[in-house]
Amino acid sequence: MMPSQSHYRTLTLVSVLHAFTHLYQVALMPLYLPIQKTFGLAGVGSVTFLVTLMMLSYFLPSYPMGVLADRVSRKKLLGLGLAINGLGFIGLALAPNYPVALASMVMAGAGGSFFHPAATALIARLFPVNTGRAFGLIGIGAGAGFFVGPIYAGWRASQTGDWRTPVLELGILGVVGAGLFHWLAEDTPAVVTAPQTTPRSEMLFTTRPAAWLFVAAAFAFSLRDFTGSSMGSLGSLFLQKAHGFTVRETGAALSGIFLATLISNPLFGHLSDRGRKRWTCFVHVMAAALVAVFPHLPGANHNLFFFAFMAYGFFFMASYPMVEAGVMQAVPDAVRGRAFGLWITIGGLIGNLSHWLVGHSVEAFGPRAAQPPAYFALYGVLAGCLVLSLLGLPSLQAVRKREHDDAPAGPRPASIDVPQSALE
Repeated sequence: MMPSQSHYRTLTLVSVLHAFTHLYQVALMPLYLPIQKTFGLAGVGSVTFLVTLMMLSYFLPSYPMGVLADRVSRKKLLGLGLAINGLGFIGLALAPNYPVALASMVMAGAGGSFFHPAATALIARLFPVNTGRAFGLIGIGAGAGFFVGPIYAGWRASQTGDWRTPVLELGILGVVGAGLFHWLAEDTPAVVTAPQTTPRSEMLFTTRPAAWLFVAAAFAFSLRDFTGSSMGSLGSLFLQKAHGFTVRETGAALSGIFLATLISNPLFGHLSDRGRKRWTCFVHVMAAALVAVFPHLPGANHNLFFFAFMAYGFFFMASYPMVEAGVMQAVPDAVRGRAFGLWITIGGLIGNLSHWLVGHSVEAFGPRAAQPPAYFALYGVLAGCLVLSLLGLPSLQAVRKREHDDAPAGPRPASIDVPQSALE
């Protein structure tokens, strides 16, 4: 099946939705200290927990959302999810106290959970060949959202003197964006499979070993997610406490993580269609080296941290379209929503505990938090996690072999084979 003009239009709209989804995940990072002051929280661990709670709410419903993505209109799921996400941010902006703020984060996270299972399965269906390139292109949206979120939140909060203003504005923009997406996007139905003589349509994996291998791969890549989430929250605290950055400067520095992804996501996504494993290993090792070096940078030149974040993000964020393409190609089309829902539930829940954990780690430093050497070991652990996550690649390849090559005989949902060389 060759992609049509409508397929590329849908790809573009999903990329815009991707921008909103990830913008919300990072917008609060430069605002931690002002939020802590507003709600009278005792430590930064309580305010970073807002992001952890949002992300837990984002990942916990992922498998049920994957089930829905395999059965109902993916367009409706995507539009509704963004609307709920935006309403959660409006609730946070208007929250009179910390408990209401927590409830608003649960709502925002739940809305965000609609996106990835539906969007990933949809794009993999529309682009069965050059899937990595397609995911790289929607990754441009993620990079744009990640870039705009912290820089806009930090700038507007600095300009107005109130962290609530950018949060409210971003929430309203999301609700409006959801309406426009529902109006303009093409409604591509979920997969409908023909009757089968085997129970494959009801099974996520054909064999128990394949299921365990998939879970192992998801756990491995959760270490990547842990490092990625930590670099945002820990970076915010590190820059403000150890180097005296303002909220505005912190937001601008953090935005550097995502600026270069506008280039690296489509670039490495395209390259990975001819060698998934080697390019994934390359970007992980490069990103790990930059993580380890980051706290050793001299603090006199604040711009240096922006460029360091940009170099790190260039490599790190490129991992996502490559690995997601590998996940989608490991399983048949009829179960891709559920498969990615399970994947993101495991990886996301573990990975996004980092916001809370690094907040408490920095809090435990006490007065040492103002000294860069206190952070050396913590950044070293994050670099190690990134390298260890590569253990998920052989597990993912084994899943693909079992699900496509060793599956029981009999009718199966249609899927497009990709060259084995793409995974090597």
